[in-house]
Amino acid sequence: MRIHLKIKTPKQGIPILHQPLLTGTIHKWIGENNNVHGELALFSYSWLTGGRLKNGLLQFNNEGYFFISSHSDKLLAEIIKGIQADPTMFNGLEVKEVLIESNPDFSHINHFNVASPIFIKRRNETSIQHILYTNPLAGQYLAETLQNKMEKVGLTDDALKIEFDLSYSKASTKLVHYNGIDNKTSWCPVIIEGKPETKAFAWNVGLGNSTGIGLGAIK
Repeated sequence: MRIHLKIKTPKQGIPILHQPLLTGTIHKWIGENNNVHGELALFSYSWLTGGRLKNGLLQFNNEGYFFISSHSDKLLAEIIKGIQADPTMFNGLEVKEVLIESNPDFSHINHFNVASPIFIKRRNETSIQHILYTNPLAGQYLAETLQNKMEKVGLTDDALKIEFDLSYSKASTKLVHYNGIDNKTSWCPVIIEGKPETKAFAWNVGLGNSTGIGLGAIK
């Protein structure tokens, strides 16, 4: 399930490097019974949209938007409850409307655009490698990470296959700064083959690593 949030925005704009603040806000809404912090994330959320870069800040005309998705309807219910109790976010942002979207029918949908850049990392003997969309193994790594999450909730899909859509002319890489760490990510649509429920799971939990801090959300 997915919730879409319409955000009242301040005239003065917000910092570009606001992802930790957004993550902190989501955990505030989850509340005291937060059992997802530090765990394998079964949720994802998009970046804020509706703004543009101006004078070093992300500035909005009137409102912004983002969504939060989760395999757990219970988790989203807790977040909605938290929003109702305190709709404030950070730097003057405030939720003004929440819309709920049920899982679509993915029987004939294989192509997914990204709502935040996809991050893939793998550790070797001496370092951590950041894998980009141009790497021939990138799709395999995405499938492996998704399968790990599926196993946690008892889902399996032997037909699962994921690949980046390399025909997309605007595919690019993006360096994402998060709490002093630079992460090399990919902004490129993906193609997912598998059961409809597998694609719904990916739509909810996101793809790749660090979906719990706003990376790998798909739409």
